Amino acid sequence: MDWLKEFLQGTPEITLFICLALGYLVGKLRVGPIQLGGICGTLIVALLVGLIGVSLNDEVKNIAFALFIFALGFTGGPQFFANFNSSGLRMGLLSVIEMVSVVVLVLIIAGLAGLDVGTASGILAGAATESAVVGTATEAIGNLGLSGDQTSVFQSNVATAYTVCYLFGLVTIVLFTSGLAPVLMRINLRESAAALLRKMGGGDDDPGEAPAAPRLVGRDYRVSAAAGRTVAQLEAALPARATVEKVSRDGKPVDVAPDLALRDGDLVLVVGERAALVDAENVIGEEQAGGAGLDMELETRHVVVTRKDVEGRSIGDLRDNELARTHGVFLTGLSRTEQHLDLSRGTRLHRGDELTVTGATSDLDRVTTLAGYAVPRTITTDFVYLGLGVTIGMLIGQLSIRIGDVPLSLGTGGGALLAGLVFGWFRSRHQFIGNFPPAAAAMTKDLGLATFIAATGLTAGPQAGPLLAKYGVLLPFCGIGMVLVPALISLFVGRKLLKLEPPILIGAIAGQQCSTPAITAITNVAGNSVPLIGYTVTYAMSSILLPLTGPIVVGLIGG
Repeated sequence: MDWLKEFLQGTPEITLFICLALGYLVGKLRVGPIQLGGICGTLIVALLVGLIGVSLNDEVKNIAFALFIFALGFTGGPQFFANFNSSGLRMGLLSVIEMVSVVVLVLIIAGLAGLDVGTASGILAGAATESAVVGTATEAIGNLGLSGDQTSVFQSNVATAYTVCYLFGLVTIVLFTSGLAPVLMRINLRESAAALLRKMGGGDDDPGEAPAAPRLVGRDYRVSAAAGRTVAQLEAALPARATVEKVSRDGKPVDVAPDLALRDGDLVLVVGERAALVDAENVIGEEQAGGAGLDMELETRHVVVTRKDVEGRSIGDLRDNELARTHGVFLTGLSRTEQHLDLSRGTRLHRGDELTVTGATSDLDRVTTLAGYAVPRTITTDFVYLGLGVTIGMLIGQLSIRIGDVPLSLGTGGGALLAGLVFGWFRSRHQFIGNFPPAAAAMTKDLGLATFIAATGLTAGPQAGPLLAKYGVLLPFCGIGMVLVPALISLFVGRKLLKLEPPILIGAIAGQQCSTPAITAITNVAGNSVPLIGYTVTYAMSSILLPLTGPIVVGLIGG
């Protein structure tokens, strides 16, 4: 096997992509609701490959992390700043509890067990199940002014401790939120989530299930039963929302208006929710085969909410007013922080939410103006804006202050994160500049973090054995305990003080931990997407706050 060792050592760029491929393959392994994910899988593979002495240039690692953390801030900026209101800050308290708890706990553990700064930081990153902390802590260790060998050892300890604590922390948060928390609150999560969804005016669809037939359909009818009625009267007579889009009389098109009286024999094209057209023949007349000359093209558009007069309003309010006054526009989807929410009447809109609307182009233009702006169809990234943002972030990271003898610096990671937040927020308000398509941002985040983690694991491989031999028993207990303590505190505060509904509170606890596997398990148990309402708020806050704990812990312990 010497030839393989020499090949991997001589071509570290190929080794990187081998680690990514195998790591994401390992990350696909699932045991019940538990799935490692590609990042943890990549780190495990990189640690093993690193044992043969393969390493990547530090500049590769730094550039990859800067791109990841800037993209994280850019995509999370609109939601992060949108939560600076009474409702968002109320639930965001749980993210603050998570941040403060893990910092205090790791300081206590480090003091009692005599942990070095690298091991302590790795425990924090793993127990918080937040991969970004690995980057911010590793970079902060490099700024402590230690010798090269000592810096390398401590940075390697971050990756090793993170891997072990992450495994146990991930299992703990999944089991706690999907199983133990409902028991402690003495509720049946599925029944409680279903009751809350009905209270909000939603349906009973299971998450992840797509309807066998489309919700929005178009049908041609020959008017008989509806003869003598106006268009507005016909639309009101249908059991769900539908609109008359086209009318043909004696083979000629007729301008559609609410007061247009329909005549016997008219051909009409009706577009609307499937429920409205199930029994429409009894209301309108016989359905006609397609190709009657009344077909029309409908556009589906993704609209980002930025207008203050829409932010905070419910879906039901939006449907009853703006959408009801805009002929032929249907709301078909709602997503927040890349999570799809239920379109129940009680769901409230946040700045940065993405609405999926379908209708005629002219009608969609009016809705877009009312709500915010349409996601550009272009896939081109504005590299002027992106490059300027990363540059400013790196410059901010170079700034350092001293509190006593403790040097504190955000580093490249913290600086790029703050720059990403501001640039993303500015882009949400001024969409004519700074295009960074969601798919491109997601690719930048995933590839940047995976590359950084692989590079870190390759370097840490030779140091993993001694650390595991020294702290092998302590690390699993830290991973479990540092998840349970903040989760239990948040459960008490959220239920007794904040009076949050149990399904929303459980989702919020998963969000404060930034745990996608946990919210997946929760929604599977709950049977609907109601817990996502809490998850999206705390996830947006914690994804920004937790990476900042890396430099804090390194500064306090390392100083």
